Amino acid sequence: MFDGWRFILGSGSPRRRELLAGLGIEFTVEPIQGDPESYDCSMPCDEVPVYLARHKSFGYPRPLEPDEVLITADTLVCLDGALLGKPAGREKACEMLRRLSGRTHQVYTGVAVRTAERISSFTACTDVSFKELTDSEIDYYVDNYRPFDKAGAYGVQEWIGYAGITRIEGSYFNVVGLPVQRLYMELCKVCK
Repeated sequence: MFDGWRFILGSGSPRRRELLAGLGIEFTVEPIQGDPESYDCSMPCDEVPVYLARHKSFGYPRPLEPDEVLITADTLVCLDGALLGKPAGREKACEMLRRLSGRTHQVYTGVAVRTAERISSFTACTDVSFKELTDSEIDYYVDNYRPFDKAGAYGVQEWIGYAGITRIEGSYFNVVGLPVQRLYMELCKVCK
């Protein structure tokens, strides 16, 4: 379907790699190294992930060839207007999960799709609800799954998702880290 295009995933995330592979698209993985993820703290939650995805895209170390498509993304969790990024250690992970316990929060993923000629970007949002989590459930999850590389300190595809999430409204794959159905639609527009 995308004959003549070469795709590059600008992310080292194994979850994003699996999700993009699920679309049946051949791609190379070239994680973008560079500046830490920083943004203006006054920026609304729903604008931060797409800002970061575009920032990553323009941080790619070389010009794109005419037949290349670069895909970058960033996922963040938002609770009551406050962003929850990746926890800095066990205590922060437990604290984040206590805050999410018994509540509904939003997962935003910003995606940038760039060719040598243009860039297109979007944000996907999914509402996720947790049951009331006990301290022992939080300790078990954090100690056994070490979710320190995950926004909001959890992976929906891990034990906590099976045992603790009561409702998802929107794309499940967005919560994993890449809203693949929406990305597919965007690729169809960009690669026509």
